[in-house]
Amino acid sequence: MTTETEPEPEPGYAKGRARRREIIEQAMAVFGELGYRATSLRDVAARCGISHPGLMHHFPTKESLLQAVLQQRDHNDAAWLGDGGAKGVDGLRRLAGLVALNATRRGIVESFTVLAAEASSAEHPAHDYFVARYRNSVASTTATYTQAAAAGALRHDIRPDSAGRQLVALMDGLQLQWLLDAGATDMAAVVRAHIQSQLVVEL
Repeated sequence: MTTETEPEPEPGYAKGRARRREIIEQAMAVFGELGYRATSLRDVAARCGISHPGLMHHFPTKESLLQAVLQQRDHNDAAWLGDGGAKGVDGLRRLAGLVALNATRRGIVESFTVLAAEASSAEHPAHDYFVARYRNSVASTTATYTQAAAAGALRHDIRPDSAGRQLVALMDGLQLQWLLDAGATDMAAVVRAHIQSQLVVEL
C-alpha cells in the first residue's frame, strides 16, 4: 500500500546524495532487525561504515532518519502503483503486483512490519504517520474497488468499502506470515486469488 508522500529533494552533490541513500537503505534494514526503539544512530553508522558524526551530518536525529525511511518506502510503492494513475481492475492488478514485488525485498517488508507494530503506541514518533497511512490506504483501495464496480467488473454482492479494508488487512497479515515462515507463503498468489474471487472479469 502507499500514500502520496514524496521524498524530500536530496541535498548536496552526487557523492552526498549516494551516501544519504545508503544510510536510508541500511537504516531500513536495521529498523527491521532491531526495531526503531532499540536502534541507535551509532548502530546505523556502524552498518554503513561511517562515523556517528558523519551520519549526523545527513540525519541529525533518529526521528529525521525515520521520516526519510518512511518517505522512501512510500515513494517506491507510489512509483510501482503509478502514483494513482491506475484505476479499477488495473489498480487491483497493480496492487497484486506490488505484493509480488515485496516478496523480493524482505528487508523493506520486515522494517515496515516492525515499525507499524511499534507505532501502535501513541508515543511512537511514527504513530501519526501510520494512522494517516492506513486511513489513506483503505480509502484509496476502496476507491479502486468502487471504480471496478462502476465498470461492471465487481461482483454485485461485494461492497467496495468492506473489500478495501479487507484487502489492506490481508496484504499486511500475509507479510507477517511470510516473514515468520521464511518466505514459504506465496503472498502474491493468495492476493490474486482473493481479488479474482471478487471480480466477474479476469484479473
